[in-house]
Formats: sequence, structure tokens, C-alpha cells
Amino acid sequence: MGDRVLIYSRIAGTGSYLPEKVVTNADLEKLVDTTDEWIASRTGIRQRHMAAEGETTGDLAFYAATRALEAAGVKGPELDLIVLGTTTPDIIFPSTACLLQHRLGANGCAAFDVNAACSGFVYALGVADQFVRSGQAKKALVVGAETLTRMLDFGDRSTCVLFGDGAGAVVLEASEEPGIFTTRLHADGGYKHLLYNPVGVSAGFRPDEPNAGVRVLMTGNEVFKVAVKTLDRIVDETLQAAGMQESDVDWLIPHQANLRIIEATARRLKLSMERVIVTIDRHGNTSSGSVPLALDEAVRSGKVQRGQTLLLEAFGGGFTWASALLRY
Repeated sequence: MGDRVLIYSRIAGTGSYLPEKVVTNADLEKLVDTTDEWIASRTGIRQRHMAAEGETTGDLAFYAATRALEAAGVKGPELDLIVLGTTTPDIIFPSTACLLQHRLGANGCAAFDVNAACSGFVYALGVADQFVRSGQAKKALVVGAETLTRMLDFGDRSTCVLFGDGAGAVVLEASEEPGIFTTRLHADGGYKHLLYNPVGVSAGFRPDEPNAGVRVLMTGNEVFKVAVKTLDRIVDETLQAAGMQESDVDWLIPHQANLRIIEATARRLKLSMERVIVTIDRHGNTSSGSVPLALDEAVRSGKVQRGQTLLLEAFGGGFTWASALLRY
């Protein structure tokens, strides 16, 4: 018997979508006691996009997925798997991945959502990568899509300025060449109290409370501290798992939550900010949409080229944190 050929998954195409409506910091000054200077200096955010009335996470996912499939030259019915990272599904069930599958004409393949908050896309990518490596899927669609503005309390100036809506997607294909070298996924539920939404089906929606179900509760300074330390550790772990060094990384494509967290991770990698994809100024924090949105923008602008090595990383409520090191 000959040697078994190793199967990798590689990104065949990327796509993204942002809703038309743009909300600037100046617009938010009219709603809450804040200023453009305060928001920009602490977060790096200048504007964000907001889904139109009636426009759902599934709509955003569909537009991003269509563009990714087109870029990969793959048709919906060819897909073996759809994994969609989101914390704002259209409805409780069916999953948004199932709703998306039907719109893409991919009926019959496995389709499910992954909720890992802001790490959702990188988690979904890690799951899809394992399906491809094991031979269970040859073509997979991975999406990160959110309408987080639907969950915000626009009376809470500490959180309502941070988030935006958007979606990004990639098509993975089986390949004998890497591809994705490694993905690392982690969580620690002990930090739940620092970043969470307090309502749900089993815990109850508490309709008697004001802003029932539409608030993100966050202790920002504590989240910041843990995020910086945790992302520092996962950078080491990821490079070690792939047998690579900081100097092998061409581009850092981080979750877009806070510019200062992004800068801290870049310093850890000894990367100049010219080698970091930053979209937070224009997109805000789109949760699981942020990494694939940044990746697609970097590919379509010509910054990221085939053959380059990319480090994707994210940190989110849970806490969750995750990374992927890949050759594009």
C-alpha cells in the first residue's frame, strides 16, 4: 500500500457584505452622551453599518456567501457542508445555516450554526477544516454573520457605540497542499459575568424588564485585560503547533473589537501595523463577521496574495478565543 496522501483544506474564495446604512460617531452623539473623539480614541471606531428594517443575519450571510461561491467558482449544490458562526440567528430554529442552505440550493448537505460569540467564524472554520481533513467534505462554506445592533441598548453609551452589522464567508476545498496549517479553539465559561446577554429561551426573556433581550452587558476594562493576555498566549501556541515563527507570518487578520488590542497582538508578533488588516474604523465590531469581512477586504484590495501566510485570531464572550494559521 502506498503512503496516504494528506488532505488539507484551503480557501478557494472569499466574500463579504455590509448593509447600506452607515451610522457615524456623530450620529450616535445625538442618541447618547458621547463624542466622536471619545469613541475613536478608546476603540478606533469611526463608523459602523446597520441592517435595514427587515434585513436579517441570514440575508447578510446569503450576500456574503454568494460572493464567496462566485470567487471560488463553486455552485451551491456542490457544497458538502455549511457552518455558520453567529450569535444573532434569524430565528431560534431552524438554524440560520439551514435557511441559508435552502437559498443557495445546497439542500441535503450538513448545515449548522456555531455560537462562540466574536470567535464564531474562527470556530466555524476550525470545525469545517476537520470535516475536510477527515474526508467527510470536499467543499465547505464557512460564514460569520451578525446583526448585533438588534441586541443593543441605545441608552447604554458603553456598549452601543461598539457594534455593527455585517457578514463574511469563505469557501474551503480539499487540497493536497496546505491550506490551513492549524486551528486552535478555546473557551472559559468562568468569565461569563464580564461579557454576556442575560436573556434567552430557557432562562426566560423577562418581558417585564425595560430593553428586554436587547442588551449586551460588558465590563470593558476587564475584558480588555483578559483579551490581550489570552491572544498573546494563543499566538505562541498556534505558531508552535505549525512549527513556525513570527517572521513566517505575512499578515495578521484579527477580530476587530478594539484597535488597542489589535496593536498589542501586532507588537507580540513583531509585525508593523502595515502588515495588519484593520477595518474597525469603518465596520465597528461585527462580532463573528469581523474576521471574514477583514479577510475578504484584504483579498479584494490586492493586499493579501496567494501563497502568503495569514494568522487569523478572535476573542469573544464566553470567554472564547480561537486562531487559524493558513497559507492563502
